[in-house]
Amino acid sequence: MKNMKKNKKTAAKLITAGVIGGAIALGGNVAYDQLNQTTGTTVVSNNSGSTKVAEVSYKVSSDTTKAISKVSDAVVSVINYQKSTSSGNSLDDYFGHSQKSEEKTDGDSETAAGEGSGVIYKKDGNTAYVVTNNHVVDGASSLEVMLSNGEKVKGTLVGKDAYSDLAVIKISSKKVSTIAEFGDSSKLTVGEPAIAIGSPLGSEYANSATEGIVSSTSRKVVMKNDSNETVNVNAIQTDAAINPGNSGGALINIQGQVIGINSSKITMTGSSASDVSVEGMGFAIPSNDVVEIINKLEKDGEIKRPALGVQMVDLTGLDSSYQEELKLPEEVTTGVVIVSVQSGLPADTAGLKKYDVITKIGNTKVTTSTELQSALYKYSIGDSMKVTYYHEGKEKTTTVKLDQSSDKLKFDDKDSDE
Repeated sequence: MKNMKKNKKTAAKLITAGVIGGAIALGGNVAYDQLNQTTGTTVVSNNSGSTKVAEVSYKVSSDTTKAISKVSDAVVSVINYQKSTSSGNSLDDYFGHSQKSEEKTDGDSETAAGEGSGVIYKKDGNTAYVVTNNHVVDGASSLEVMLSNGEKVKGTLVGKDAYSDLAVIKISSKKVSTIAEFGDSSKLTVGEPAIAIGSPLGSEYANSATEGIVSSTSRKVVMKNDSNETVNVNAIQTDAAINPGNSGGALINIQGQVIGINSSKITMTGSSASDVSVEGMGFAIPSNDVVEIINKLEKDGEIKRPALGVQMVDLTGLDSSYQEELKLPEEVTTGVVIVSVQSGLPADTAGLKKYDVITKIGNTKVTTSTELQSALYKYSIGDSMKVTYYHEGKEKTTTVKLDQSSDKLKFDDKDSDE
């Protein structure tokens, strides 16, 4: 049982739609220059045979233009600066210039490692608050926020949370003119208009807007970020174009209310041998979840979640020979297998053992470690939680006192742990 194997196949390949680096942004510049060289002006011919521009003047006003106008000034670019790792032996380093990333003007120790988007959602005296994605600010030694008018201001990280992929930044409110309003994401309808606003390919294309529809109101999006932390979002799916740089930007409804914070997209699906490219499948964190998380981040700077204290694998990911060793009844085909229990943490105190199979958290059935984690995180530190599990083939229940936080976990390998 020590060498339990997990199923390595994945149905879809997800990427964060967020941090765009300098080299990719440069590629965007080249493409734009070529487009300018080959695009002409629309013209008409008059009776004398000469060609002139048609003198037609009109103003378009629609629900879409009104929605974008309402919120666009609250959408910003977020620039992530990190300590430079250059060796200092190139000509660019010697003269203080780099074609790969923009250096901060107040020193030569940091460079712009990536860019994403953000949304100003609150003003409180001299301070304004910006929500963005955790992966947009991850690893930053300092942050800069570019307002819709192109002005840049210093950003200070208030708090971030990898699991929900959200972060809050504060800036001076002196030059902030517009605050976004959150809509109720629980009342969304599949097929209603959805508009994404952000900075695809970086701040050069700030405040770009794309329109689509709400494709689904509830999609489970689970992935690992660059720091190997689990991101778990019950997301809004949309076909509004979302590209690198859009992460942290706004997904709005036709009333100009923010219904989600853009986070990720699927680029291809299938096994490595038969990958199929995918278009129009972007995901946003629902506004109701966003509000809950950012309120906690403002207050505490972090999200403290309870720890169960087990390392686990999905039952369905085990070979049949290993499943037989668990002595489960025939009707039990899904659940979460405990691979190890950390001494002194809640699971250990409650009597859970290695190779027990958890099937319920409270009244919620759990079939995967992701579902277990999601159910666990609905509780707060200090709560008591009922766990239904199988021990040597017999169903049992126990009450777990969740008196430890997840920062106490000390598992080192790559299986899921809680």
